[in-house]
Amino acid sequence: QVQLVESGGGLVQPGGSLRLSCASSGSTLDAYAIGWFRQAPGKEREGVSCISTSGGSTYYAYYADSIKGRFTISRDNAKDTVYLQMNSLRPEDTAVYYCAARARRCYSDYYFPNSYDYWGQGTQVTVSS
Repeated sequence: QVQLVESGGGLVQPGGSLRLSCASSGSTLDAYAIGWFRQAPGKEREGVSCISTSGGSTYYAYYADSIKGRFTISRDNAKDTVYLQMNSLRPEDTAVYYCAARARRCYSDYYFPNSYDYWGQGTQVTVSS
């Protein structure tokens, strides 16, 4: 069973950076596509990015338009961890960030929360001066 744990959230000033991590305390993540979502108060959960592998070394990554060019998703299979590097953070990026796992690789439907089978508890990211 996959048990996901996010870390790396915190308070950062606008324009700053954070790196979120998503690790598994159960099964390894290399067989799963990993998505990052975020949810701000009063808003729906938003799909941010997704990464999956094929043939052991090919990564398929998707990004929401709202974060494209500022966030980068990556995975380190040796550490069994997926990262979300967030640069040029804006106040509107403030949210609880979640990672999620599914067996099916990333497709253009990556932003549908219901397509994921496992979820972490989330980590708070606050962008404020």
